[in-house]
Amino acid sequence: MTIQKFDQNKCTGCGACVEYCTRDVWRMDPKTGKAYVAYKEDCQACYTCEINCPESAIWVHPFRYAPKMWPCDTEYKDHF
Repeated sequence: MTIQKFDQNKCTGCGACVEYCTRDVWRMDPKTGKAYVAYKEDCQACYTCEINCPESAIWVHPFRYAPKMWPCDTEYKDHF
């Protein structure tokens, strides 16, 4: 899954998405001073852009908090 929605009207140009993206998906547009998705196909749905966007302008996928996503869930505690 990849980036589902990016609202440029909410974007303030802070660059958090560019800074935190580990796959180099985001770029800053020098004309508008706002971010844009340059390489959507490289997105690995790690959610760092969505989590770090202070304006909530990015929506990656609706299953960010899906069960069994984080290894610290209670059902995994016995395995560590």
